[in-house]
Amino acid sequence: MDVRQLTGDDLELIAKAKAKAEEAIGANTDVEGGVHTVRAAVCDATGHIHVGVNVYHFTGGPCAELVALGSARTSGARELTAIVAVGDSRRGVNIPCGRDRQVLAEEKATADAASSVAG
Repeated sequence: MDVRQLTGDDLELIAKAKAKAEEAIGANTDVEGGVHTVRAAVCDATGHIHVGVNVYHFTGGPCAELVALGSARTSGARELTAIVAVGDSRRGVNIPCGRDRQVLAEEKATADAASSVAG
């Protein structure tokens, strides 16, 4: 995974991801610090944003990135351009975990993963 400075488009996607995920799951999200603590968004080549939320379970569960990726795939998206995950409690953008990076590599995803925000 290449590392690069976030662009204005990246920051716009992060803002859209936060808003879109809140809109899509806001009514179904547990209280702050509940089981849905991460929201993710995947942008496809057409500009459509697909969202997901982590599904916590004591035995583990899918990360928000994988849920958003599944949402994108089931909607017919094949070429993905960007993916971002945002934590609750003002934690900001999350770095994709090893499992997420492995899945993205195996899917041969062309998406850039936003992993940090300066400032």
